[in-house]
Amino acid sequence: MTDDWLIGPVTATAYGWRLERNDGVTIGFTSHDRDVVIDNLLYSSRPGMVPTSIVTSTGLETDGLEIAGSLASDMIRADDLRAGRWDNARLTIFLFDWSDPQAGQRILAVGFLGAVSFSQNGFSAELNGIASALKRPVVPATSPTCRATFCGSGCGLNRRRFTYEAAIAVSDIDRITLLTAPVAGIFPFGSLRWLDGDLCGLRNNILGQNGSELWLSESISAIVPPGTRVELIEGCDKSIATCAGRFNNAINFRGEPYLPGNDALTRYPGAS
Repeated sequence: MTDDWLIGPVTATAYGWRLERNDGVTIGFTSHDRDVVIDNLLYSSRPGMVPTSIVTSTGLETDGLEIAGSLASDMIRADDLRAGRWDNARLTIFLFDWSDPQAGQRILAVGFLGAVSFSQNGFSAELNGIASALKRPVVPATSPTCRATFCGSGCGLNRRRFTYEAAIAVSDIDRITLLTAPVAGIFPFGSLRWLDGDLCGLRNNILGQNGSELWLSESISAIVPPGTRVELIEGCDKSIATCAGRFNNAINFRGEPYLPGNDALTRYPGAS
């Protein structure tokens, strides 16, 4: 199917980029030399943003598309990329007629941002196509621990039962102290989501707990003032003992704790 605006001796085409983060933030860029509004979204002029060659095929192979852009815009900052705000963001690349932006779009590529690398003044990122989801294993491998995400698909527990809101009293490089002491020992292997400040919306895994002090899996990349609110999710060590004893949820345990391991293959009569 050919778009009418692509027919003629002279065309006025430009690239459009639509980026949608997992937290709902959506921004747009265009290779045109002026800002353009398409479907009520402002596409900022970024002539330096260009994709590598885009190859379309009838197969499901990954064509290795990469995108590159400048970090001069405040909308995509290096610290946000390093913090993971743009991880797995949905990206749509398309052509449009800059003289009539509402005339239609020719979609060139749709996918999700993968590995990001940095240069002095810019960044580049891989684009993982929709077909990359087919690389996931159809049948999960066996494991002595639970393979389900806590309070996720297959677990069966209600996330709200194990979610708490708290405020921070003191923060350090990789640990925080809460204003009120939570129940001891329930947050290791859990997660923390920032509700205020420069880190708002980001998540950190919780490695350990000592009273009201929590140790985080990654260093805190911004100053956290006292009183900053956080959302805490209890943790689970994925063992059958914890699932059955603490959560009374053994019926949904997604693991094989009593399945003989590979060491059983080396056993023979008379072995000690």
